[in-house]
Order: sequence, then structure tokens, then C-alpha cells
Amino acid sequence: MSASKTFFQLDQAKQQAVVDTALSEFSEHGFHQASTNRMAQVLGIAKGSFFKYFGNKEGLFRYVFEHCKDLFSAPLRSIRAQTQGKDFFTRVEQSLLAGLAFIQRHPRVYRLYIKMLHQERFPLRETLLAEVRAASAKYLRSLVREAQANQELRPGLDQDAVVFFLDAVMDRFLLAHTLAFMDADLGLFQADQETTRHHLAQLMAIIRHGLADDGGTPFEETPHA
Repeated sequence: MSASKTFFQLDQAKQQAVVDTALSEFSEHGFHQASTNRMAQVLGIAKGSFFKYFGNKEGLFRYVFEHCKDLFSAPLRSIRAQTQGKDFFTRVEQSLLAGLAFIQRHPRVYRLYIKMLHQERFPLRETLLAEVRAASAKYLRSLVREAQANQELRPGLDQDAVVFFLDAVMDRFLLAHTLAFMDADLGLFQADQETTRHHLAQLMAIIRHGLADDGGTPFEETPHA
């Protein structure tokens, strides 16, 4: 369910306080260990208020998740508009940097995403994570579609495969910057700006020379053995 009319009758500051407190609780403790008692104590409200506002804890979580999705989508729209007219590879690079800036600006949002990836007991986990992947794929597909129309990519590349590849690179890039065990000795984990840009340049060189139309033979799928 969405939030009730009672919740929207609160002033904006109180609504934001509820969302911020719930985001902190879910990102720190996951879903099942999250406590509405703790949240109510922080906010100075009765525990029953959450049920008036959201029906149950799952409703509260769903509302917080939608809030996080909106936060995630906003910079993608901004980068897409700001890079309009630039070449495809610049747009991909700027998207990666925007993603990194986002998780640094919103660490609780990204921590919640990581918890959902690694903890199976979140409500609607598969549905919600699929929504995240779908939003990312929709954004990347728009870039790929324009690049193909502008003949920036190698002829014959499958659009779905390109989107899948780029989404995987972007997701792992951000995870490696945050989790040591996802870095695989590349050196991205908690890297400073200079080191991050160095590794990003290497990744972009791989993407560019693997996908760019260099005048060679069109891409052909390798037959399965």
C-alpha cells in the first residue's frame, strides 16, 4: 500500500523525518531485525502511528523503498539531459561517475540495496530488486538506442546484450568501491578520486574498444560449441 492520507496530512518536515528514520533503521538492521519501537522512540511518536500511516512494517518498507528509487532515478535523468549530444562513451563514463557520487551522497540508500542483495528475507525482495534493474536498464537502453542510431557502436551488436553488459559493469563498479570482497584486487575499494578515475579510464577503454565501430567486420555471434 501507499502511505495513508493521515501521513500526508503531516507537514513536510515530519514526513521527511519518518522516512529518514525508517531508512536508517532498515539500512542498518535489514527488514526483520528493524524495530518500529526504536523508530518511534527516535521520532517521539507512538508505535501505532506507523500502522496508521502505512498499514504495517512492510508498507513502511515499501514506501521507503519507493523514496529510494526516486532518489536514484533523479540523477540519471539529470545526467541523460546534461550529456545530450555527447558521444556514447562519454555518457557512459559520466553515468558511472554520477552513480558513484550518488552512493557517496546517499550511503544509507546504497547500504539498504546491498542488504537486499545479500539477505533473502526482505519482503518482495525479487520484485523490488527487479524494479531497480529495470530502471537501470531503461536508462542504459535509451543511451544505447541513440548510440546505435548515430552509428557509434559496432554493427550487429544485440541491444539487450549491450545493456546487460553495461549494467553489470556499473553495478560491480559501485559494489567494488563499497565492499572489499567485491574489489578482486583492482584497487577500487574506498579509492580516492584520482585512483578511481584511473581505474574508470581503464574500464572505459575496454568498453570503447570492445564496442566502438572501428571500421572492421560487423559483430557476429560466436557459435556455441
